[in-house]
Amino acid sequence: MNRVELLMVLASALLHAGWSAAIKGSRDPLAFNLVQTVVAAAVALGMLAVVRLDEIPRAVWQGAALTGVAHASYMYFLGRAFERGELTLVYPIVRSTPALLPLIAVPLLGETLSPAGVAGIGVVVGGVWLVQTEGAVRWGAFRNPGTGFALLALGTTVVYSLVDKRSMAAFSDAAWTSDVPRAVVYFFLLYVATALIFVPLSLRRVPVRSWPRVWRRDALRATCAVVVSVASYGLILEAFRTAPASYVVAARQTSVLFALAIGAVWLRERPSGARGLGAAATVLGVALIAVAR
Repeated sequence: MNRVELLMVLASALLHAGWSAAIKGSRDPLAFNLVQTVVAAAVALGMLAVVRLDEIPRAVWQGAALTGVAHASYMYFLGRAFERGELTLVYPIVRSTPALLPLIAVPLLGETLSPAGVAGIGVVVGGVWLVQTEGAVRWGAFRNPGTGFALLALGTTVVYSLVDKRSMAAFSDAAWTSDVPRAVVYFFLLYVATALIFVPLSLRRVPVRSWPRVWRRDALRATCAVVVSVASYGLILEAFRTAPASYVVAARQTSVLFALAIGAVWLRERPSGARGLGAAATVLGVALIAVAR
């Protein structure tokens, strides 16, 4: 991973941590995610109308459909997790993707991991786990509904990370004449697919009769969150075009450090020293990943 790719991933990490804090800080995280999805899908339909859809490869359409299911599940599980748990607890679990992704990315995508990259990923995963457990093996924590939903959200991040990596590789090789970047097009394409799944999935928890009230309360803040989400995910998709998926997803775990600070300052959470040490370990892991070639 070169310096430009690393900077893109770090910027994305900060934006993603802020986006997650906005969800956690809302009155109803699942309803907040619903408003976000509707806003993003509406913008997506308008944006897709000005690009040449025939230039989008078939593999990208297929990837968007599959990742739409994964993203819809992620948005649902994340909203439910934030209903039950603190940002500084739920977020590290959800962002533990490096613990699982390399086991799949190496055989499936044909990627190779250098010794420094392997060490960096290991340190990042260890740091994230320390933030989660606060230095103690507490299996009882996994019976907490918030933790359970966070683990389900974690599983969806592994799926969409792999699918998005493949889709952006296919998109990068295709001819493209539009002024709209491929990453932005793909982001909004998958958001249309996400809305088709997530809106019906949310109806049991956010009934239609409550939508006007939810819209009045959250529309402005959710729209700002969509802008942040576009910037964050766009940076990640650009990094996916050239950098190995395992390194990109591992480096993005610095968002745990950002979330720790945001949770303490903005949400008035009180993370322990062990969580702070775990967050610092993610920085060390990123430093190892940065020198891996």
